[in-house]
Amino acid sequence: MADKLTPSDVKGMFEKLSNWGRWGKEDQRGALNFITNQKRAAAARLVQTGECVSMALPLATIPAPDNPSPVTHLMVQAGHDSHEQALPYAGDYFAIAPHGMANTHLDALCHVFWNNKMYNGFDASEVGSHGAKKCAIDVTRDGVVSRGVLLDLPLLKKIQWMEPREKILPADLDAAEKARKVHVEEGDVLMIRTGRAAMRKVKGGWDPMRVGLPGLDAACLPWLHERRIAVLGCDAVSDVAPSGYDGIMLPIHVGTLVAMGIHLIDNADLDAVSSTCAKLGRNEFMFSMAPLILERGTASPVNPLAIF
Repeated sequence: MADKLTPSDVKGMFEKLSNWGRWGKEDQRGALNFITNQKRAAAARLVQTGECVSMALPLATIPAPDNPSPVTHLMVQAGHDSHEQALPYAGDYFAIAPHGMANTHLDALCHVFWNNKMYNGFDASEVGSHGAKKCAIDVTRDGVVSRGVLLDLPLLKKIQWMEPREKILPADLDAAEKARKVHVEEGDVLMIRTGRAAMRKVKGGWDPMRVGLPGLDAACLPWLHERRIAVLGCDAVSDVAPSGYDGIMLPIHVGTLVAMGIHLIDNADLDAVSSTCAKLGRNEFMFSMAPLILERGTASPVNPLAIF
């Protein structure tokens, strides 16, 4: 069935699976509303060993085929001449363009548009030269704490990593759940591992626009909607690239950010959390993330944590 989807079918999903108005016509939080106080409290009870694992890449300061706009890291004061200061110190400056294929970041709901609209029907013109007036990243100012679930596709397929352009279908998600005896539920933060970070560590970066990336096929959108997840994360960009659907470059981005109001974590590093899950025999954990309070911003660099 999934292989028979047409671009028209996919476009129809954007309307059929929409959460616009679900939490009121002025809502800007989207699927974060699925995370209740009870959900957070239940997530805290998952902590057993106390182990804490980062799911972020280091900020990418080195140019690479998948990093054409590296993070700028400058020193404003170094140690060798700090003795000349009244208060000897060291200091630095970072400039980051968080979107792209290199830095672990959280997409705001204002990041992507479909038919000139963002989530909940807000007009694309709400994002101007001074940033976003609607659905900006600072709706996450209180942080994101919930149950996290890792679905590890390379582990399921008994491979080191998925190859660029290799797609994940709903049956793969079901199989990954069954293999690890876990079920994705309402309010969860779902992390999808394709092994991209592992492949990059061995082979170096590549141009995702030319070579492609592994990821979810558009056929997974109904599955994501049915499970009522709060956030979707991936070690790639969630979408398989190229998408395989003419005129729809990133259908998972459109279907989640615009239609369902699901924030996206792109470019995570899920290798360490994969190892910890395997060691402990569990693929659920307390998920914690505190995006920067960037008012009117379209994204924030993030360091998501899995706490076991």
